[in-house]
Amino acid sequence: MVRHIILWTLNPELTAEEKATVKQGMKEGLEGLAGKVPGLLDIKVITEGRLESSTCDVMLDSSLESAEALKAYATHPAHVAVADSKVRPFTIQRTCLDFEVDS
Repeated sequence: MVRHIILWTLNPELTAEEKATVKQGMKEGLEGLAGKVPGLLDIKVITEGRLESSTCDVMLDSSLESAEALKAYATHPAHVAVADSKVRPFTIQRTCLDFEVDS
């Protein structure tokens, strides 16, 4: 099994209201991939509860069947559509950590 964790920083030019809307769209869009992308076992987007000590705004925490499933997820049309419409236009930084875990 592979864990796929992403941290994003939103564009600081967004207003607080815009950031809230963007976070909701990211959460709904990415979590909506559950059951649509083969090999995607679990997906959760954290948008609330951020402490002032944080250096990022949004976290994706997901599990996939394998490294091959992660590669397929990255190019799956449903994932690309969400990334292109709900994520990339509103973020300025992305940090990724992918790692294998015993299932």
